[in-house]
Amino acid sequence: MAPAEETLPPDADDVPAGPQADAAREARPGAAMPRWLPRAMVLALALVACYRLATWAFDQLTGLLLNILIAFFLALAIEPAVDRMAARGVRRGVATGLVFLGILIGVAGFFTLLGSMLADQIMTMVEDFPKYLDQLVIWVNETFHTELSRVEIQDSVLHSDWLQSYVRNSANNVLDVSAQVLGGLFRVLTVTLFAFYFAADGPRLRRALCSVLPPTRQAEVLRAWEIAVAKTGGYIYSRGLMALISGVAHYVLLEWLGVPYAPALAVWVGLISQFIPTIGTYLAGALPMLIAFTVEPWYALWVLVFVVIYQQFENYLLQPRITARTVDIHPAVSFGSVIAGTALLGAVGALIAIPATATLQAFLGAYIKRYDVADDLRVQRRTRRRGGMSALARVRDSLKRRS
Repeated sequence: MAPAEETLPPDADDVPAGPQADAAREARPGAAMPRWLPRAMVLALALVACYRLATWAFDQLTGLLLNILIAFFLALAIEPAVDRMAARGVRRGVATGLVFLGILIGVAGFFTLLGSMLADQIMTMVEDFPKYLDQLVIWVNETFHTELSRVEIQDSVLHSDWLQSYVRNSANNVLDVSAQVLGGLFRVLTVTLFAFYFAADGPRLRRALCSVLPPTRQAEVLRAWEIAVAKTGGYIYSRGLMALISGVAHYVLLEWLGVPYAPALAVWVGLISQFIPTIGTYLAGALPMLIAFTVEPWYALWVLVFVVIYQQFENYLLQPRITARTVDIHPAVSFGSVIAGTALLGAVGALIAIPATATLQAFLGAYIKRYDVADDLRVQRRTRRRGGMSALARVRDSLKRRS
């Protein structure tokens, strides 16, 4: 009997070419890796590299993108004024320059008044510091039966280790402060330039953006742009009007109390309380209270009471009437938007949160269909009938129904 022939697996060269041959090679132990696996690995590595590169670029460009966002909202705020001047025949570039010149003059005048006021008050406080210290030492000696001396206290403070270390650290941090100031000036210049281009070339920018969109999308983009301009301009207008009213009211109080630099303090209160959300009122009232305290301690209490009363008047009577047609959003939504904007973008987010929320609300309101709520007359009649009955009559009515 002939021995059975031993069957051996075919070599790679003996397997015919085709899909069946590839499947046979993959199924055979020790076969080479599939052809698609290297390409898949290279593609995955390329995607990871692109993601890391995009993340790194976004982190590096966050400051620039934030400046562009600020400039865009600033351009939206001044675009109504630029459009009015352009409608009267003024070129948009010249009109934008005139608007920015007016803003620059106003800001420079405000900081000049505020700086002179603060400088004079600091000099006055430094000159009167020995008198205040004498009064404090006398009060402490009479209250606690001590024998303190102003000269000894001044010598101990001037020769203390913590004061000398503070002075040395302040001298070493001069370069850091200078760098921060230069960085702030460069940021202001960047925002101003982008805002100027956005406002001056607004129609051209909208035309370039709409040229890459279909006609149906172009209408939506133009509508959103118009809503953003209207809401942002309305927000600035309403805040400016409330700042004017607040400044006049606080000026009358400060002038009546005889507090120095009443005009500068009134401008400070009006601007800070209106354009810094949530905590602006407390920041605005702190400086007038401090200046009033240097004149008469009781004046600071009068200023605090007036600030609290005026804030309630503004929240419940003045603000709803002024912002009803410009930035009509619920106070809770406004507060929540400020909190969210602060969490996302810090102080810049707090400033642009309200106009951005108003724009989004108005844009969504144009696409959300609303229906009238139908009133059920039977419910109204039953409510009126029960509201007009006495307690005894309602008990009798309930007993009759049960029986």
